[in-house]
Amino acid sequence: MPTQPFKTGYQPSIHNLGNKIGRVLWSIVWHLAYRPSPRFLHGWRRFLLKAFGAKLGRGAHPYPGARIWAPWNLELGSDSCIADDVDCYCVDKVRIGNNATVSQYSFLCTASHDFEDPVMPLTTAPITIGDGAWVCADVFVAPGVSIGEGAVVGARSSVFKDVAAWTVVAGSPAKFIKTRQLKGQTS
Repeated sequence: MPTQPFKTGYQPSIHNLGNKIGRVLWSIVWHLAYRPSPRFLHGWRRFLLKAFGAKLGRGAHPYPGARIWAPWNLELGSDSCIADDVDCYCVDKVRIGNNATVSQYSFLCTASHDFEDPVMPLTTAPITIGDGAWVCADVFVAPGVSIGEGAVVGARSSVFKDVAAWTVVAGSPAKFIKTRQLKGQTS
């Protein structure tokens, strides 16, 4: 395999000054007011997130240990949940539907780098998690992935491709396991 030279040098940030200032201010608020808030104060955390531009539905449950990189890129539907220790790296949009759950230790990652370019510039793509979907514990969701309505992603999975609605996937990379059928419902 031929050796290819790497370009070196300064690469300017794709983030403007307003974005950088917003992230510094959010970090201060997260450390002083969001993170130390009692678990039951979801309304307080919704208020803080909305103050920084997040779009949150009624009854959304953002837990105090959830790390949100840029709240203005977060949409959290009604009665949905981002559990403690979720890392929501929302450099691009993250949309979580109504009644959807993202369980603890999961990583929603909307940014990566173009490794085929010698300077490896930042690339971003949104993540969408459909209504009623469940992202189980310790799941990695890659940039540009859509998880369909009612889908379940099994614990410790890595999701690099879209997940169809009402399916169960698991593994690394995540693969189809079965169709999700709710008890008491027929096909």
